[in-house]
Amino acid sequence: MSHLERSTHCTRRPAQVAATYAELREAHGDRFLLGIGVSQAAVVDASSEPGRYRKPLAAMRTYLDDLDAAPVPVPGDHRVLAAIGPKMLSLSAERAGGAHPYLILPDNTREARAVLGTEPLLAPEQTVVLTTDADEARTIGREFLSGYLTYAIYANKMLQSGFTSDDVETVSDRLVDALVAWGDEDAILRRVDEHLDAGADHVALQVLTGDMIELPLHQWRRLGAALGDRHTT
Repeated sequence: MSHLERSTHCTRRPAQVAATYAELREAHGDRFLLGIGVSQAAVVDASSEPGRYRKPLAAMRTYLDDLDAAPVPVPGDHRVLAAIGPKMLSLSAERAGGAHPYLILPDNTREARAVLGTEPLLAPEQTVVLTTDADEARTIGREFLSGYLTYAIYANKMLQSGFTSDDVETVSDRLVDALVAWGDEDAILRRVDEHLDAGADHVALQVLTGDMIELPLHQWRRLGAALGDRHTT
């Protein structure tokens, strides 16, 4: 995911991203899809001067214009936008191949599909913890979510989705259970199917184990075997 800061101060310049895109497509064919996001105000302002992050939609439009103008342009259908709100989702349909929303509910997937229309790709992320121990799953999920829910875009999305300010501030069990699918393979499959039934074309699973260093190879293998031909990664 190439993150924008805004307008002309992205972390990776469009010409650089376009050149890298071309190299990856040359080496790996159609396996690479470029994801682009505007990051968060708190992240951008902390890494540069305060107040630098503003007008993210305009920044994204400018960045896409620059990608189109690169010596080797990135085709619209070979890029997706990290979109949650309706304006960025609309831009995803207009200027990209679709959207890759992060940290959303199946109901939000349904809302996103309504904005995108039938053709653009919709590939939401779904966080999962492969354990039937509720305390373990919620502890891992709460630790993961607590940082993200300090960002207004995610907190506001949950408030708009029917959760209370207390749910968001405390990262309640109710909110953890809604955002993080946990349990055995069947429980994870049910959540994946909820997204697919809501209009997702593909569901990207992010597997948490509580270990930030070790790759969850065992969990990936278990889920891969269980998911079969469902549209997931």
